[in-house]
Amino acid sequence: MQTRRGQSIEDASMRVIEEEVGPHGYGAAEWPIVRRVIHTTADFDFAGRNAVLFSGSAVRDGVAALRRGCSIVADVNGVLGGMNKQNPRAYGNRVVCRISDRGVAEAAERGGKTRAQAAMGASAGQINGGIVAVGNAPTALLEVLDMARRGAARPALVIGVPVGFINAAESKEELVSSGAAEYISNRGRKGGSAVAAAIINALYRLAAG
Repeated sequence: MQTRRGQSIEDASMRVIEEEVGPHGYGAAEWPIVRRVIHTTADFDFAGRNAVLFSGSAVRDGVAALRRGCSIVADVNGVLGGMNKQNPRAYGNRVVCRISDRGVAEAAERGGKTRAQAAMGASAGQINGGIVAVGNAPTALLEVLDMARRGAARPALVIGVPVGFINAAESKEELVSSGAAEYISNRGRKGGSAVAAAIINALYRLAAG
């Protein structure tokens, strides 16, 4: 009964979003992702024209990667906290976040990098062919782009939605303009771990058909 009640509330919320947004410019595969972000944040700015950005095969590649059991590499544990825990188990996806690993902190200090950068470097094996979700640290996003350019790791999809005032918007612009990876991102300072998790949850729903 509780599950049905919760689903009913979610369905009603989605109807509210559809009614308030009305016509929009997102494609059939893109809109469920944008709608899930709005549902998570209650922020209708994400419905604006080109507020959420998709590369050409981002949704297709992301869904295919999940279905084949790819790893999901997150910059912070907050992304993992917002994910539906059943989904990775159902598809055999390994979920990785090394931001708190002792070795990562030591490597960051030795290399003069942030822990977020070092965590991505330590996760190269999982990033290759996997999905990267960055909701907090612009330096993590820039590190992944550098890795992709150097051929150190080739992600199937980068979800780049870091939030903040220092390099958040700029790192997203770099993701979109670089051509280094397929991406789902957004313009400006908004974003966050909850947004990154919402995008992953929406991709899982698409994967389930």
